[in-house]
Amino acid sequence: MLSDLEPILETARQDRALLDESCKLTDRLADALVTAGFTRHFVPERWGGCAGTFTALLDAVSVVAETCASTAWCGALYAAHGRLASYLPEAGQQELWGSGPDVCVAASVVPPQGNAERTQGGWRLTGRWTMASGVDQADWVLLAAWAPPVDEGAEPAREHRVFAVPRSDVKVIDTWHPVGLRGTGSNTVGADVLVPDHLSFTLRDLARAKPHAARCHTVPFPLVASLIFAAPVLGAAEGALRTWWDRQASRVRPDGSSAAEQPAQQQVFARTAAHVQAARLLLERAAQRADHAPVTPVLVAENQRDVAVAVELCGSAAHELFRSAGSSALDEGDPLQRAWRDITVAGTHGTLNFEAAAASYAGAALAARAQAGARP
Repeated sequence: MLSDLEPILETARQDRALLDESCKLTDRLADALVTAGFTRHFVPERWGGCAGTFTALLDAVSVVAETCASTAWCGALYAAHGRLASYLPEAGQQELWGSGPDVCVAASVVPPQGNAERTQGGWRLTGRWTMASGVDQADWVLLAAWAPPVDEGAEPAREHRVFAVPRSDVKVIDTWHPVGLRGTGSNTVGADVLVPDHLSFTLRDLARAKPHAARCHTVPFPLVASLIFAAPVLGAAEGALRTWWDRQASRVRPDGSSAAEQPAQQQVFARTAAHVQAARLLLERAAQRADHAPVTPVLVAENQRDVAVAVELCGSAAHELFRSAGSSALDEGDPLQRAWRDITVAGTHGTLNFEAAAASYAGAALAARAQAGARP
C-alpha cells in the first residue's frame, strides 16, 4: 500500500539542488521511496509485497511528480521493475525477496543491449546498457540482451532475454547529464558476469498469465509499459499549472488588479488546465483498464494511444505555461522551468511515441474490423 508521501515531498524539496548537481537521487530520497512502498508495490504477496494496482501507482507517482519529477520517475520504475522481476523462476524470486520485499530494482531492458552467451547452467552476460534509472541506489539490475534459445535449433533463432544481476556485480558509468529529469541517475551499466538460469526470463514470458496470479501479474507488458513513464509527466504538468496560476493570482498590477484577471492570462489558464485535466482522465482510464478490463489487442492499443496523447497534452500545456511566464521562469532553478524541462525530456521516451501508438491502434482496429466482418 502506497502511503505517507509527505516525507518524500519534504526530502525532495530539500534535495532539489543536489539532484540537479549530482544527476542522481540522493540516498535518503531512495530510502523514502522504499519506506513509502514503491519498491514492494507490485511484488507478489507471498513475498510480503502488495501486488498493487496501476491506479494507485498513477495517483502516488503524480503526487510526487508535482514536487519532483525525477523522484517520481524512479519511484514508478522501482515499482514497475518489481513487477518484471516477478516473472523470474521461483528460485530467482526467492533470491531477490527471500529476506523481504523492499528491494530496489533498476533496469535497462528495452531495447536489448550487450551480449549473452549460453554456458553450463546459465549465461555469460557482457557489454554496456544505457539509461538504467535509479541504478546508484539499486540492489539489483535487470539487463536485457538478444540471446540464443535455450533449446538448440528452436525458432526464433534469438530471443529477448532479461537477466537479474546484483548491483554489486556491475559497474555504473557516469553518463547521465541531461537537460531534464536530471535526478533520475539514468546512467550506463557495464557488466561481465555469469548469470544462472534461475535469474533469467524472456520478454515472451511477460505475455503468459500465471495461474492464480494477481491481476497486476497477468496483464501483458505492452498494456502498461507506457503508462508507467507517463505518470510522472502528468504530475509535473499538474505542478506546473498550479505554480503558474499561483503566480498570476498573486501578481499585482499597477491598477491594483491581479495578472489572473487579464484576458490573455485567463485564456492560457483555461486552455492549459483543460489539457492537463484531459490528460489525467486519459491516464486514469488507462490505469483502470489495466486493473479491471478484459485484455484484448484493441484494449492494449487503446492504452498506448491514450497514454501517448496524454503526454502530448501535458507537453503542450507545459510549453504554453513556460512561454507565457515571462522572465520569472528563466532561472534554471525555477520550478516552472524545471517542470518544462522534465516533461520535455520524458516525452522523448520511446514508449511514449505517438506515431508508434497510432500505428498500433490503427492496426488493432483494422484487425478487429476484419474479424468482425468474417463472422457469419
